[in-house]
Amino acid sequence: MELKLDVVVKGIEPLSADWRRRARAYLSNLAIPLWSLGQLLDLAEQLAAIKQTLKPSVRNKVVVTMAGDHGVVAEGVSTCPQDVTLQMVYNFVAGGAGINAIAGAAGARVVVVDMGVAADLDELARQGKIISCKIGRGTGNMARGPAMTREQAVQTLEAGIGVAGQLVQEGVELLGTGDMGIGNTTPSSAVLAVLTGLPVREVTGRGTGIDDETLDRKIGVIERALELNRPDRGDPVDVLAKVGGFEIGGIAGLILGAAYFKVPVVVDGFISTAGALLAKRLAPQAVDYMIAAHRSMEFAHRQMLQELSLRPLLDLDMRLGEGTGAALAMNIVEAAARVIGEMLTFEAAGVARNESLEYTP
Repeated sequence: MELKLDVVVKGIEPLSADWRRRARAYLSNLAIPLWSLGQLLDLAEQLAAIKQTLKPSVRNKVVVTMAGDHGVVAEGVSTCPQDVTLQMVYNFVAGGAGINAIAGAAGARVVVVDMGVAADLDELARQGKIISCKIGRGTGNMARGPAMTREQAVQTLEAGIGVAGQLVQEGVELLGTGDMGIGNTTPSSAVLAVLTGLPVREVTGRGTGIDDETLDRKIGVIERALELNRPDRGDPVDVLAKVGGFEIGGIAGLILGAAYFKVPVVVDGFISTAGALLAKRLAPQAVDYMIAAHRSMEFAHRQMLQELSLRPLLDLDMRLGEGTGAALAMNIVEAAARVIGEMLTFEAAGVARNESLEYTP
């Protein structure tokens, strides 16, 4: 499905206040102490408003794992060689990765998208094992120049939108974001630094577990990249082009597409939330369709969630990526949908209620 970025951005609507009120009134009348399921009911209200029904379904679930390589790895910012990106794509396809195991527990399918792996994956695409949206074989080294051209940045966003559209056409009711790309905490930290204006040192963590020396080098690389490329904080496409990543743009596009098609999207950890920040800057109302899966161990993820005003469902010291946190949170999302869709009200259940209680959100 081909949709232009500007059409999608303009077409994203905020959640219906009327549906929120209807859902809140219904949930307040469930045969339980008032709002005693807490955040689960908040989530149920959001799902009802997104789907515009008091019986929202999210049973058909997909985690989209976007894969891409990064030229900045040449600066020594990661403990892992770049080849690991390719190796992990094959592991995803074989069903042997963390995302496969956790998505299986959630009853979710895993869809792998090649946004820019530095290898030929055409055969996997021909076999239908991955979706190919390859923009290039890895981004440029942002410490030496822009990560990509502006045209490529738009292509990544529109590719993500297209994947969302394709999956929604197939009947997918709940999307989750995931990533694979050695070195991608570096551009994610750069994106956060630009969009918030925070010092690089305050938003840069250890990623896969780098030592102090490598962390200092990583911080210096990001600072040089920002000084060299001067990304425009007010232009999210420019930020993506100057210091982003192909898979980060794909994730941002997937989120925009989910919002455009009115499908809830569970946002994974640090990399995915960098994409969510870009999506918000492009279309602020897209946040209405986001569900924060978890709080990552990457410490700056807290700042990202604050920028989005999202409260994570889980906090389990996870930092793997791949979409694992999103997959794990999907069971909670489905539970919320079942609460509003299947629980009985006081009247229907024949249970007496305390009429003096009123819910104030």
